[in-house]
Amino acid sequence: MAERVSPDRGTLETLALAGIGIFALGADRAEELADELAQRLAIDPEETRAVVVDVLESWRREVRRMSDSSSTVASRVGAELGMASRDAVDELELRVAQLEHRLQLLERAE
Repeated sequence: MAERVSPDRGTLETLALAGIGIFALGADRAEELADELAQRLAIDPEETRAVVVDVLESWRREVRRMSDSSSTVASRVGAELGMASRDAVDELELRVAQLEHRLQLLERAE
């Protein structure tokens, strides 16, 4: 971040863009970057940290929501195409294994 903040870019936009960078860098650098942003933007460091934490948590919630949503859509598409779910396949594999075991027991008893 060697460049200064563009005067035509708003503080919220700058913080949002910085949040994207923080998300990419990881949590260990978030506080350091929040302090640097606060210094460059001449705003309270605690407020900057709070905004950064809020942005990261918002993104995490959105990623979870999108993941859940895509999983639901994939399940519906699979069901409409007549594909078995992973749980159903796993259950059938278990039942087949149980039947094979019982069959082996019966063959030994003969």
